[in-house]
Amino acid sequence: HNQSFPRASAPVTGGNFIDLVDKGFYSKMEIQRSDGFVVQTGDPAGEADGYVGTPSKSVGAGKHGERLIPLETFLKEDKGPFYETTMEDEGRGGQATVLPFSAYGAMGWARDEYEPNSGSSQFFWLLFDSDLTPAGKNVLDGRYPVFGYVVEGADFLRDTKEGDIIVSAKVTEGIENLVQPK
Repeated sequence: HNQSFPRASAPVTGGNFIDLVDKGFYSKMEIQRSDGFVVQTGDPAGEADGYVGTPSKSVGAGKHGERLIPLETFLKEDKGPFYETTMEDEGRGGQATVLPFSAYGAMGWARDEYEPNSGSSQFFWLLFDSDLTPAGKNVLDGRYPVFGYVVEGADFLRDTKEGDIIVSAKVTEGIENLVQPK
């Protein structure tokens, strides 16, 4: 069981995740990566690197029609998130994010390492290592948005392997708060 905090740290990222779960996108999806550092999924079969949907003014279109969302970072001392750039690029490296990569099962949004606005539907669960990921001092905070955490079933996540299938994913509460992009 995962808990997403879209309003708390990454409203666009969390909203995108909730929308894709509600559409059934992740149901029957294969786990593509499980390497002891992260468990990752969300890359559909075919040429596209993410969810193919209708682009809009606020949601970009990737080279194969992927719905792209901007990198979203929310630092503790800010009133809201900033977009399309890393905290290092903003000259704010080492500052603490509202939801940091500091706990086992932190849910992060995957993207191309050198293109901040390339996230689509791929996400990962961090398999926490306190030496690698102290809050505000790791290589993930401010480079990838955290939008939730595992709140039940952590042992299940630890045993997840590449090729395992997500039988189903569903939104259990809060779908009425989802705001579709215009």
